[in-house]
Order: sequence, then C-alpha cells, then structure tokens
Amino acid sequence: MYRFFVKPEQIDMEEKKVHITGSDVNHIKNVLRMRQGETILISAGDNLEYTCLVGEMEAEEVIADISYVQEVGMELPSKIYLFQGLPKSDKMEMIIQKAVELGVYEVIPVSTARAVVKLDAKKEASKQKRWQTIAESAAKQSKRMVIPQIHSVMKFSEAVNYAGELDIRFIPYELAEDMAHTKKLFEQIEPGQSIGIFIGPEGGFTPEEIELAMAHQVQPITLGKRILRTETAGMTVLSILMFLLEGKE
Repeated sequence: MYRFFVKPEQIDMEEKKVHITGSDVNHIKNVLRMRQGETILISAGDNLEYTCLVGEMEAEEVIADISYVQEVGMELPSKIYLFQGLPKSDKMEMIIQKAVELGVYEVIPVSTARAVVKLDAKKEASKQKRWQTIAESAAKQSKRMVIPQIHSVMKFSEAVNYAGELDIRFIPYELAEDMAHTKKLFEQIEPGQSIGIFIGPEGGFTPEEIELAMAHQVQPITLGKRILRTETAGMTVLSILMFLLEGKE
C-alpha cells in the first residue's frame, strides 16, 4: 500500500478529507495510475496514520477521503541526529537511505578538515535537494511516519554548536579503547532523550576536532577493535540505538 506525506493543514478532519498537492499529484495520477476508490496511507509528521480512499483527481490536487485514523508506533522514542562527515563519491546517498530506514530524525552533512569533498553553494543546494528526495523515498519504503530532514552542510564548529541542545552526544573515535565505558553510556540512554552521533569522513577526525567536540561535551566512544568505513560506522551506531531504544519502550 502506498504512503504519502502531507502537512497537517492539508488534513480536514471536519470534512474527513486530505488534500494532496505537489509532485505526488503527478505520481498518483500518471505514474501509479491510481483510480478512485483505491486505498492509500497518509502521514502528516505525527504518530497518526490516515487510511484513505482516493477521491477526486483535479489538475493541482488529489482529494482523498479518510476512512479511519490510528495511532502507530513506527518511530523511535528518541530523536537521533546523524552528523555525517562528507564522504567521497555518492556514499552520502546510501548513508542517508540506510539512516532513514534505521530511524534517524535528521541528517546533518558536516564539512571536516579531512573531508575530500568540497561543495560550493550551487553544488551544495543541488546535493541537498537530491539527498532530501532520497530521504523521502526511504521514509515511504520503510513506512516511517515522518520524513527526516536533511540539513544544509555545516562546518564542524557549527555542528558541535548545533548539537549543544541535544541530551546526549557521541563521537566514535579509533583511539577510544574502553568498550565497557561505551556499553555503559549506551545502556544509560532513556527513551525520549535526543541523541547526536558524529561520524568522520574517510580520513577520520583530526585531534583538534576531537578536542573541540569534547570541549562541547561530545563523548568519545569505541565501536570495537576494527576500523570501520565511514558508511559503516554510522549504521553501526544507529543499529545499536534502534535495538536498545525499542527494547526499552
């Protein structure tokens, strides 16, 4: 069953209708070739799922009739922010796709000292638009209730400041050796706490970046004795958090 995302104001509970606009109109009418009476799922960024029947199809919108509404627990009980150092080639696309499937709330691309990729303003805008499209597609595929936001690229110093409002902040670092301490930190996380994860690019973080992160109460952790690729490290942390958080609900 196909899922579409709308803004809360597009849902009219008095009339029991949802007004679908934008690119989804063409997708419903011309790509999926849906007909009146077909069932679709609607999400509006909360934990409610609207089961609807396709109704009127107009030039600029599709109007769906709400059959019933139910509360579902598809989202993690904590908001996880992935601060991802810019990787080479198209790795960021795969990282975003998998991070969304694993429940990330927001992805923040980070320009670090050892990042090979350097984006100018024009390329950055184009990349961000592409990354947001991938996030939306992954959210639909994995039946998420929200579309994770892909932030504009930040400098490392900006990223650690941005993470300052979060409850918990981790940075996997190859020189962090105390696995028992890392396990203890993970076990202390409670559902509802916001979590920031910093992942370095292919060359990792510089000692200066680690020092800056620690000065902002970002805690170094270890992911084991093996050195993980940038596209593996984030997924490892997200998988651990997903397992721990869903087990505490």
